[in-house]
Amino acid sequence: MRKIAAIATIISLTLGISACDQNTSKDQQQQAAKSVPVDTIIVSSHPQAIHIELPGRSKAYLEAEVRPQVSGIITERSFTEGGDVRKGESLYSIDSAPYNAAYLSAKASLAQAQANLDSAQALAKRSQTLVNRGAISKQTYDDNKAKYKVALAGIEVAKASVNKAKIDLNYTKVRAPIAGRIGQSSVTPGALVSAGQAQVLATIQQLDPINVDIAQSSTQLLRLKSALKQGELKASDNADVELILEDGTVYSHHGKLQFAEVNVDPNTGSVTLRAEFPNPDGVLLPGMYVRAVLNTGTDPKAILVPQKAITRNSKGQATTMVVGAENKVESRMVTTAEAIDHQWRITSGLKDGDQVIVDGLQKIRPGAVVEPTPITVNQSQ
Repeated sequence: MRKIAAIATIISLTLGISACDQNTSKDQQQQAAKSVPVDTIIVSSHPQAIHIELPGRSKAYLEAEVRPQVSGIITERSFTEGGDVRKGESLYSIDSAPYNAAYLSAKASLAQAQANLDSAQALAKRSQTLVNRGAISKQTYDDNKAKYKVALAGIEVAKASVNKAKIDLNYTKVRAPIAGRIGQSSVTPGALVSAGQAQVLATIQQLDPINVDIAQSSTQLLRLKSALKQGELKASDNADVELILEDGTVYSHHGKLQFAEVNVDPNTGSVTLRAEFPNPDGVLLPGMYVRAVLNTGTDPKAILVPQKAITRNSKGQATTMVVGAENKVESRMVTTAEAIDHQWRITSGLKDGDQVIVDGLQKIRPGAVVEPTPITVNQSQ
């Protein structure tokens, strides 16, 4: 009987151990089944140049409106509309006959004044001799001397008239004040134009180089200055500006930032920045809408996270899921800045070494156990 009892005890213990092993295996299998596989990236900070994209419009480097300086009939137009003109090139001819006649008349008046001067000068010299001898009165001498001075002044007046007539004659050739591309002409030969008229004959624009006026909000400007002051960003010496054209292509030449306006536009709340771009091929035309990419500084400890890893809660706050202790999911509120290469720059909420979940977000919730697989940023995109 004792032997049978001992055998029964051994069988009972064996069955108990086997049951425990089966229960442990089931727990492990259930635990493994509950772990959700997710892809993660390990957060690490590094220096990152910060660029902002702002709207802008191109504007001619120089622009001049062509207007007549004298009145008359247009006799000739010497340029092709839409073509390039040189500085000083004749654009229009105004009937010069009346101005040529005025010039000849002014020259004749100058010759007459010169003759009057010679006569008055001779009379003044004779009067000097006669007054010394007492042959004429002092009053007569003074009168003759005054006539000589009047004749001298007459010479200057006549010279000024000749100069004015010559200038008017030269103005009958309406010349280009600057070099550039000329637009449509508002008049044709035979039209009557007037000096100082409001109507512009044509407009010339210098397009190489060309300016781009960029609008930056005053709020954004204040934030940038605050970040630089607090050391969150380091100022950059790179003043290069990149352009994105209306069709989405990148302009082949880089520009240089020239200046920032000191006033804020009360209508738009923005500050105007001006950049200068080479335009040898004439790709940029005045009035074109562009996007300008500017280097605003460098974040020495930038943390970048793929955009798909950031979601918004019901309050509009940015959140991300990270792998915490024991591989449990934690929801983390973060602060985002600008987007860089399909990634958000995170200014708060994450630190070096955090595991951010980038794939499998739809299958998890805070507190869930996951099985993280670290991947690179390139793999996550």
